[in-house]
Amino acid sequence: MELSELVRLAIREDVGSGDLTTRATVPSSAQGSGLIRAKSRLVVCGHREASEVFHQMSSSEGSVQYEVLVGEGQLAQAGQPVARLSGSLARILTGERLALNFLMHLSGIATHTANTVAALPDGANLRVVDTRKTAPLLREPQRRAVCIGGGANHRFALYDGILIKDNHIVAAGGIEAAVQRARKAAHHLLRIEVEVESVEQAVRAVEAGADVVMLDNMDDQQVEMAIERLRGSALFEVSGNITAERLPRLAALGVDVVSIGGLIHQARWADLSLKLNPLTDRRERAANPASG
Repeated sequence: MELSELVRLAIREDVGSGDLTTRATVPSSAQGSGLIRAKSRLVVCGHREASEVFHQMSSSEGSVQYEVLVGEGQLAQAGQPVARLSGSLARILTGERLALNFLMHLSGIATHTANTVAALPDGANLRVVDTRKTAPLLREPQRRAVCIGGGANHRFALYDGILIKDNHIVAAGGIEAAVQRARKAAHHLLRIEVEVESVEQAVRAVEAGADVVMLDNMDDQQVEMAIERLRGSALFEVSGNITAERLPRLAALGVDVVSIGGLIHQARWADLSLKLNPLTDRRERAANPASG
């Protein structure tokens, strides 16, 4: 989904026909500024989405300027400002929660990913990737956050890669039949990956013509056996409840790729907040010059 459309739908969901509280309490001409601060150590991600919120809320009646202070992919410490907002206080208040939601969610994914890949030893050739276990309509920003945090992406969706899973094998009548049909349907640049649950299935998949073998929920001994038996015949991906602590062992075994759905769905939201420094409303100053 395009960023502008995603944000448009988010604004419609949260704002609807209007922000009743802000309309009732904040003069439309009020101007102000504020800082978005990290409340804990985090890898920043989500400026693109947060700034788009205020871009779409801006109009001739009031606008908001969004200034990035800590760029995406950079580390922010607790208490450090990551962005500055200035302009229409009404627009800032109405967009505050949406902008923070994007920043908190995506920074959480980037931070969790960074902490995970940090477990890899220097020089390791193991690639840590995400999966399609994403929130509906949020796949692009969530998976961008993984890359910002130092991970990589698996196939984006069903349309850009062939991954034959256990239920495909059942529906096709076996590994060999599934791979053969996929090979006939695929163009010459498209790899075919097969998910397997045993060393014997891995051998059958490679013999049938698989380019990549996903070793699903196998322990280190099974992974080692599969790689030793088939080294040089295919790429090896390991998946299934992988923890950061296990990454060095898998790298040493010669695994090419580790896929971790938890990079996204197990990431905790980062903690950020917005604090305003309001300026005096222009109309109130004109009506009450002594108050200035």
